[in-house]
Amino acid sequence: MLRLGIDIGSTTVKIAILDENNQIIFSAYERHFANIQETLRDIINKAYDEMGDKDIDPMITGSGGLSIADHLDIPFVQEVFSVATALKDYAPKTDVAIELGGEDAKIIYFSDGIEQRMNGICAGGTGSFIDQMASLLKTDAAGLNEYAKGYQAIYPIAARCGVFAKTDIQPLINEGAAKEDLAASIFQAVVNQTISGLACGKPIRGHVAFLGGPLHFLTELKESFIRTLKLTDEYIIEWSCDECGGRKAYHT
Repeated sequence: MLRLGIDIGSTTVKIAILDENNQIIFSAYERHFANIQETLRDIINKAYDEMGDKDIDPMITGSGGLSIADHLDIPFVQEVFSVATALKDYAPKTDVAIELGGEDAKIIYFSDGIEQRMNGICAGGTGSFIDQMASLLKTDAAGLNEYAKGYQAIYPIAARCGVFAKTDIQPLINEGAAKEDLAASIFQAVVNQTISGLACGKPIRGHVAFLGGPLHFLTELKESFIRTLKLTDEYIIEWSCDECGGRKAYHT
């Protein structure tokens, strides 16, 4: 029997189908634009078209997954437990996991038990914040990532709130600051918000795993974390991913 994992996040729907050897044989990752059921149905249909009838053992996780799990009568797994279980299996050396989603951010400590730090109702420093800031530079998150590759300077920008960040960025735009520098500054603001707002002084050290869409797709954001935390390669949890074309940070 194959296993089907479904992750319903605040902005995206992800599924992965694993065979008996724990190998991914189908996966999909799509934004749902608040149409969760339709997006999930479309992804499942794609899997069916590709794989045909299969016996599967499904489970759902994610911030938006509980109601779907109840509706479909599928077991629900709390997302921190899901992440912790996966890392213990795939990357047992992990000491700290940093996960950024569309509207939430988490730090999970694995030393001396599991301790989770999570943002509250504000989406500052998350994927939605990055999208909002990218629009100020008339680009998207991927474009922001490309700009950040050529930065020369970092400006102080607040990431706790999009309104505050815009107040910091707009004068810089008006003064002609380079988009490359603004993009890198936005990523650094996310790093600062995550470390100061979630870690609250507790050290992030040892082997660190980077999770979530923003940290997977935005390489320069991940590099900002690595620079700030002064991580060497041996302390960055990575995996071998043939589908990704090389070694990538763990992602969900």
